[in-house]
Parts: sequence; C-alpha cells; structure tokens
Amino acid sequence: MIKQKKIKIGNKHIEAYLIKLASKNLILLRGSKGYVMCGYLNLKVADKFKDVAIKVTGVSSIKQTINTGVHSCTSSARKMGIFKGQPIKEVLKIIA
Repeated sequence: MIKQKKIKIGNKHIEAYLIKLASKNLILLRGSKGYVMCGYLNLKVADKFKDVAIKVTGVSSIKQTINTGVHSCTSSARKMGIFKGQPIKEVLKIIA
C-alpha cells in the first residue's frame, strides 16, 4: 500500500509518501531542493550524489515525521543550514 499527500509550505508544496513494507513503513517527504526520509535512508550514498538529504528515525507515519527532529543529514544539507536536532517543520521550509 502507498499513501501520498501534498503538504503546503507557504506557497510551495512537499510531496509526502508512506509505503507499507513487510514489517515497517518507508516514509519520504520530498521538496524541490531535497528530501527527508526515515531510517531506510543510506546517508553515505546520498552524500556521494550530493543530495540534500535528511534522515529521521523512530517514526512510522507522515505526521510523526513532520513532528520529529533531524537525526542526521548530508553535507549538502548542512551547507543549507540544516543541523542535527532541528525540527523537521523548519527543514521543510528550507527544502520546499
């Protein structure tokens, strides 16, 4: 099962996806400048491709993802001012 929704951030949108896997949910919030992803994200690979990628952990829904903080992120994300512990609500404004 795949759930998709759009989240309005100012005059822009974030695309939110939840994909039910066998035992866990894969969650992705995608903006025009980068993305937030659950623990399935491989930051080393994202860093290699110079993605603006933010990892969150301990979430199982889109709502939980929006209401948590940054667990870790790529160097490209840090260059945009994103940091560990930053609320995802703030991050979405940056990557929208």
